[in-house]
Amino acid sequence: MTVPIEDHAIIGDLRTIALVGRDGAIDWFCYPFFDSPSVFAQLLDEEKGGHFKVWATHPDTVRKQLYWPDTNVVLTRFYTEEGVGEMLDFMPVPLPHHPIPRRIIRHVRGGRGRVRFELHCRPAFNYARDPHTVSLDAHGALFESATLSLRLTATVPLELAEDGGVRATFELSEGEDVAFILQEPQAEPLTCAVTREIFLRTVEYWRHWLGRCTYRGRWRETVQRSALVLKLLTFAPTGAIVAAPTASLPERRGGTRNWDYRYTWIRDAAFTIYAFMRIGFTEEAGAFMRWLEERIHLRSADGRLGVMHRIHGHEPLTEQVLPHLAGYAGSHPVRIGNDAESQLQLDIYGELMDSVYLYNKYGEAISADFWVHLRRMVNWVCDHWREPDHGIWEVRGPVQHFVYSKLMCWVAVDRGLRLADKRSFPADRERWLHVRDAIYEDILSYGWSEARGAFRLSYESESLDAANLVMPLTFFMAPTDPQMLRTIDAISRPPREGGLSYDGLPFRYDAESLQDGMLAENEGTFNLCTFWLVEALTRAGRSERRRLEQARQLFERMLGYANHVGLYAEQLGRRGEALGNFPQALTHLSLISAAFNLDRTLGARD
Repeated sequence: MTVPIEDHAIIGDLRTIALVGRDGAIDWFCYPFFDSPSVFAQLLDEEKGGHFKVWATHPDTVRKQLYWPDTNVVLTRFYTEEGVGEMLDFMPVPLPHHPIPRRIIRHVRGGRGRVRFELHCRPAFNYARDPHTVSLDAHGALFESATLSLRLTATVPLELAEDGGVRATFELSEGEDVAFILQEPQAEPLTCAVTREIFLRTVEYWRHWLGRCTYRGRWRETVQRSALVLKLLTFAPTGAIVAAPTASLPERRGGTRNWDYRYTWIRDAAFTIYAFMRIGFTEEAGAFMRWLEERIHLRSADGRLGVMHRIHGHEPLTEQVLPHLAGYAGSHPVRIGNDAESQLQLDIYGELMDSVYLYNKYGEAISADFWVHLRRMVNWVCDHWREPDHGIWEVRGPVQHFVYSKLMCWVAVDRGLRLADKRSFPADRERWLHVRDAIYEDILSYGWSEARGAFRLSYESESLDAANLVMPLTFFMAPTDPQMLRTIDAISRPPREGGLSYDGLPFRYDAESLQDGMLAENEGTFNLCTFWLVEALTRAGRSERRRLEQARQLFERMLGYANHVGLYAEQLGRRGEALGNFPQALTHLSLISAAFNLDRTLGARD
């Protein structure tokens, strides 16, 4: 039976991430990096995908999972009639001046009574495409394939399993413990005493890092968990943040919208910079800004920026289908790579310029060399803003004149002007002013639907788009402007009344009305858009108490949809289940922003 997406926690070492299910299975793990081929992919195929599972064998075992306080160490506890046992899962974090072997450590101990456990570890290298051999020695098992080899060291005897894996059965009483370590073959075996020491150092690392968080508001624990998630999604060598650590988890159970999110989108830049700086993590914001600066130097021959990049800075792999994998709950095709990287998405220029503007304002001053490239980019936007594109939602159908794309072109030029004036940089000010005003008037003339009483999805469509909730967040429109308030109200209505929201939580758009090149499939409400709605209501609520109360109620309701350890996927299904890749960076980034601004506004009104 497929373990639900939401029944997972994550561990990581700032290079890759493993998903740990409440059933004790690591059923998604790519190595050595986020975007490397999978070693365990049971999440995408229960039979072929491979997993690393430790569990209590009693048939009526009750399992609970939580994070060790203020860390990214996962504790899974097993309650049986005979006793209680628990397992700590973590990955030590290599530090710049203290390199250590890369490892997954699973430390199992007895609590009360006596508990019987089993272990089954069967890797499936290269997305279950590469065969492997397995051999046993005094320290454990060695798995060898043509592309990668890993060793499982254990403090209990292992046995070969018929499926190319290994098994172990063991019992633990109070105070007894065993350790399992998955690592590269050359790394030395570890004893239980050493794994306990590494555990303490790992806890210290995460608590020291989290101690830099400056947020002290109403939702401190929630914000800190989101910050810890975002840190795990960061690739330490470059500062880039992946959109999610998983691939091909569906936007509808059994559906076909299954994408690979293990890359870094330019779009995430502004949200990342803003969220990190607002809660005190200026070092992380600066690292991502340096990554962005490198990307802008790598524009294509026609001046365009790549939409997304691999964690080392290259463009993603060409999209491929893996027909041999069944897909999560039968959701296929299973895809790796992402062809959206070749699309024209004009909004990314606004998001990039906004992030630079925010960093220059709240972080460090940008360099003159960086400005030269930014100025060329703004001029490119001035030349191309009238073109149709694929939009923020990366439609695979005909290009359109998406309102959100026009909005972010306005942001690109506006932030360019603000930066030029703030720093007295040379710029084509007269042209930029003319283009900025032209975009503004274009959006008001063609982006507004009087029939819907709201800003529309595109110039060609009467549909709504929850992305337009960003208008007041970017200062394109006042939060209490009548047109903005009407747009908020329209999006907040349920679909049966022409809106986008289900129990107050918005879908991003009407999937049936948008010709996005895919089958018309109902998807979940979009978590990012829910937090955007909270922010739009918060800003409107500064002068209208009713909307501020709506913002707080919606935010609190949304917190109830987090999973058992505070994580969110991309979307929520009708039963509140997680849909899409997990956990999603943009959701946690927007949660931090919404919490910060809502708390500040509520404080000002108290």
